Amino acid sequence: MTLPVEAVKAYLLDLQDRICNALEAEDGRASFAEDAWQRPAGGGGRTRVIENGALVEKGGVNFSHVFGEGLPPSASAHRPELAGRGFQALGVSLVIHPENPHVPTSHANVRFFIAEKEGEAPVWWFGGGFDLTPYYGNEEDCVHWHKVARDACAPFGADVYPRYKEWCDRYFHLKHRGEPRGIGGLFFDDLNQWDFDTSFAFIRAIGDAYLEAYLPIVRKRKNTPFTEQQREFQAFRRGRYVEFNLVYDRGTLFGLQSGGRTESILMSLPPLVRWGYDWKPAPGSEEARLTEYFLKDRDWLGQAEPQA
Repeated sequence: MTLPVEAVKAYLLDLQDRICNALEAEDGRASFAEDAWQRPAGGGGRTRVIENGALVEKGGVNFSHVFGEGLPPSASAHRPELAGRGFQALGVSLVIHPENPHVPTSHANVRFFIAEKEGEAPVWWFGGGFDLTPYYGNEEDCVHWHKVARDACAPFGADVYPRYKEWCDRYFHLKHRGEPRGIGGLFFDDLNQWDFDTSFAFIRAIGDAYLEAYLPIVRKRKNTPFTEQQREFQAFRRGRYVEFNLVYDRGTLFGLQSGGRTESILMSLPPLVRWGYDWKPAPGSEEARLTEYFLKDRDWLGQAEPQA
């Protein structure tokens, strides 16, 4: 059984191009700088970073295709059947940190993994999703984000969106803080319960939905005036983002353990961030409302009551 890895690669490269072009057009001032790199152990990628724009303070849209003879512990620990197999991992991963605190940070990735051994069937799966991290919450933005996610999943079964929405809530959770990273979206991994063609179609639907989900929010919020105090709050909340990526994120761990390119792996970190000892927003403020109302594992499409 030979799987069309090149078709997956072609889609991912095109997706990177389309997302970069759309974000450059929306920013209007800055453009992505491309850094092509090679991995000594096999493979490489295209890192694209945009900084100091009219919209984007820092963002990255990365493509990578790495391969090798053995897997890092992050991949094989929960899949012992992968031991002794050569692997290929392809993906596009992006994080956009706008300057304006009224525009949420967004994250998305789509990826494909295959491990092969002569004389045996390949082990493969897809993974990915997208999630939103607001600093000043807006209910209509949350509903729009989740509606696009639901609609992208709908052709693949009525159970897909609720299942992957719940997975996202569970995954992007800072256990040590007792709070979600943002308002969620979709997350899935180890996707191979469908045949390859259906799974590949699903990953394309998710990848293509990102701009549809994010750009309308950007256009509504990017010209909202903001204060230095709001920027300071954004910097505190960005600290939570950093904590998640460095402590829990599977992609970050896989990249570092597999000898990936450190600059590309850590491009997801925001440029300005701060921590304050036991810092809390003023009671009754918009800043307090973020955690009290928005950062809950809530059904934004009105199908269930919010969970405490």
